[in-house]
Amino acid sequence: MNRSVQRAQKELTRANKALLAAKTLLENQLYEDCVSRSYYAVLHAAKAALAVEGIEPQSHHAVRRMFGLHLVKVGKIEGDLARILAAEQEDREIGDYDIYVEIEHDRALKRVQDAERFVQRIEKFLSF
Repeated sequence: MNRSVQRAQKELTRANKALLAAKTLLENQLYEDCVSRSYYAVLHAAKAALAVEGIEPQSHHAVRRMFGLHLVKVGKIEGDLARILAAEQEDREIGDYDIYVEIEHDRALKRVQDAERFVQRIEKFLSF
């Protein structure tokens, strides 16, 4: 198995673990941590998709940029997934760093639902 495929599989495994953690945190009303894990589910799924393209971004910003450039812009992945990635990152930053903004249930639920949709779409894209 080549290195790119192996890396993609490991990233996808990490994405699914983060998604499970996000769901568990949602059930336990730990919304700030929930949106953080939802973001990491999406981040790792995006990195998995980029890995099969031979791209290994070194920062969160680079993942967003490369995902848009190498997957969305060329039509391999739908543009709404890039919007999910951006929204997940924005809410993760609020949940992790902004002590004055409280993440509510509906917002956390939306992040989990979007993360699940994102991960499922990347799994289909990768088709392992």
